[in-house]
Amino acid sequence: MSPHNQTMVNEFILLAFSNLGQLQILLFSVFLIFYLTTVMGNILIILLTTLDTTLHSPMYFFLQILSFSEIGFVSTIVPKLLVNLLSIKKTISLLGCRAQIYFVFFFGAMECFILIVMAYDRFVAICNPLRYTIIMNRKFCIVLVTAVWASGFPVATIQSTWLLSFPFCRSNTISHFFCDAPPILELACADTYRFELFSIIGTIIILFCPFTLILVSYIHIISTIMRMPSAEGRRKAFSTCSSHIIVVTLFYGSASLTHFQPKSSYAQGNKHLLSLSYVIFTPMLNPFIYSLRNKDVKGALIKLLRKKI
Repeated sequence: MSPHNQTMVNEFILLAFSNLGQLQILLFSVFLIFYLTTVMGNILIILLTTLDTTLHSPMYFFLQILSFSEIGFVSTIVPKLLVNLLSIKKTISLLGCRAQIYFVFFFGAMECFILIVMAYDRFVAICNPLRYTIIMNRKFCIVLVTAVWASGFPVATIQSTWLLSFPFCRSNTISHFFCDAPPILELACADTYRFELFSIIGTIIILFCPFTLILVSYIHIISTIMRMPSAEGRRKAFSTCSSHIIVVTLFYGSASLTHFQPKSSYAQGNKHLLSLSYVIFTPMLNPFIYSLRNKDVKGALIKLLRKKI
């Protein structure tokens, strides 16, 4: 591509939902309700697990980190989406796009790895209960959480910096509602093969490796539960990890469908709906899954409400 065909891009135009006219106002209302529900629900979980001493255990400590990553992830994408739904000029600056890509990768990787840690916690609790307090001591839990935090930095830094270093010569319009790698790569007028290879490797490390480890953990957990002599014991053991299983299924199901769709489907707009599932819907459901299905969290909420009343 000749240099005179390359353009200096200072901003991108996010085209998703721009053809819906007045329906954008309805979408704004719906997405705003979902966003506020997600943020308030996760903040409530963080407050409950912090204030109630009966919830000061590794499982709820990791749940705090998951809730924080959910808030960070949706807050990276949804506020800008809400602004654009009410704006005529649906743009995002180059710096804003870089920041959005960075934090999407950062919080996305963080959530993947905290789900591994939560699966390991349930593995130790069910498969090795007598040594649970020794293995999952405070120091080890802090080490695990530190590793989770650190996991997002290298991928997020390399992806965001490398992706926006390409020259763009086709257009500055992105057929999406946030800055994502595939639609931005379509605008690049340089060889993106190495970046795409790096992205595939990164996806395997961030998505497939954690999912494989979670799957292996739950194979051992289910095997241990099935060997328990008491039906009541099996029920209680399974109830302690059922919420995590649901969250993992929702998260990896929606993420896999989104990231591994054919490009033709992406052009047809199907990916917008699938992206909404893991950007808005799944994070909104997680607080309800962990609160409505958890007696300890519901008990802590009732105690907090009684104190306030």
